[in-house]
Amino acid sequence: MRKLSIAAAVAAGFLAVPAIAQDMSTTDTSAMPTADAAPGEAAAPDGSKAFGIDPYFGVMGGWEGFDRRVGHGVPDTAIGGRKLQGGIVTGVVGANVPLGPVFVGAEGEVTKGFDGAIDWGYGAAGRFGFRAGDSGLFYGKVGYRWVNFDRFGKDSPDYGAVTYGIGFEAGPKDIGLKGITGNAGFRLRGEVSTFGSAKSFRPMLGVVSHF
Repeated sequence: MRKLSIAAAVAAGFLAVPAIAQDMSTTDTSAMPTADAAPGEAAAPDGSKAFGIDPYFGVMGGWEGFDRRVGHGVPDTAIGGRKLQGGIVTGVVGANVPLGPVFVGAEGEVTKGFDGAIDWGYGAAGRFGFRAGDSGLFYGKVGYRWVNFDRFGKDSPDYGAVTYGIGFEAGPKDIGLKGITGNAGFRLRGEVSTFGSAKSFRPMLGVVSHF
């Protein structure tokens, strides 16, 4: 039931993003600095610069739970009859490369668990996706992540696996954003990812600062 509630909340966030993107397209930004392409310069469909480099850092909070089934969890999560799960805080740093209406990028992450069985985590991933206007993104990500569990003591090994997920970023220009190809400021990020072959469920929400 808890997973279903979280999944419903995340889905609601994803459904809200197109409305945010619509607001961005109708906001009067005539008095604000923009990242519009210069005359004759290559431009994305919304008129912003088509190419650039967009470094960022951010903090997200969320929850991760690992599969309970014997022989399927990471590690055997049936030990003691308790599921390996808990709240986490993650720091990310990376860079996007806008390519017209799409973008590619890479990021690294460090995670600290609290109020649960997870101790630390770290990893790296590539991102790719579509731009929603100049200050929104829809993306997929694939990478590799390691996780260490409190429950197995200070000598617990790091368990590693491929990780993948989907997410969005949104930041309306009416709070001062100049866009992905400019001094973009803060942007809301929502993401759902998993560890290994769907061995975990990890919904996250936070903010990233693009500079």
